[in-house]
Amino acid sequence: MYLSPIIMTPFIKNKDVKKNWYIVNAENAVVGRLAAYISKVLRGKNKSTFNPHIDNGDFVVVTNIDKIRFSGKKFKDKKYFRHTGHPGGIKVSSPISLKEKNKTEEILKLAVKRMLPGGPLAKKQLTKLKIYKGESHPHEVQNPKIIDFEKLNKKNIIK
Repeated sequence: MYLSPIIMTPFIKNKDVKKNWYIVNAENAVVGRLAAYISKVLRGKNKSTFNPHIDNGDFVVVTNIDKIRFSGKKFKDKKYFRHTGHPGGIKVSSPISLKEKNKTEEILKLAVKRMLPGGPLAKKQLTKLKIYKGESHPHEVQNPKIIDFEKLNKKNIIK
């Protein structure tokens, strides 16, 4: 780490970055709040050594994704749009259609992806997000730290 004699701002290098593992239980969690928190951790904005051009973020393991919730009527009314690039090629999906297709992981992945800035660095940061439907996951070897998402704010969980 190099400290400039004038500004005293710590600039961390890629070789000095230490990546931690976190686990979040998404049971009854609000999608938008969970996605905002996860995107902050993936980018590394929760660290004092944050630089927007360096992948300083941590790995996040999300469990119980099939029990995630939307606030209000968003589960029925929300729509995800994408375009194929051809004339008339707009495709529409909704959280209900994704849940019927057993793609509940895509709901959170789309929310987090759209909260990250566009570009190659964001794609690399999104690969550090691991999403699983049940309680079990294959990342016990990394000793992830448990984040109690419910205790961060009472609005994070819908009961």
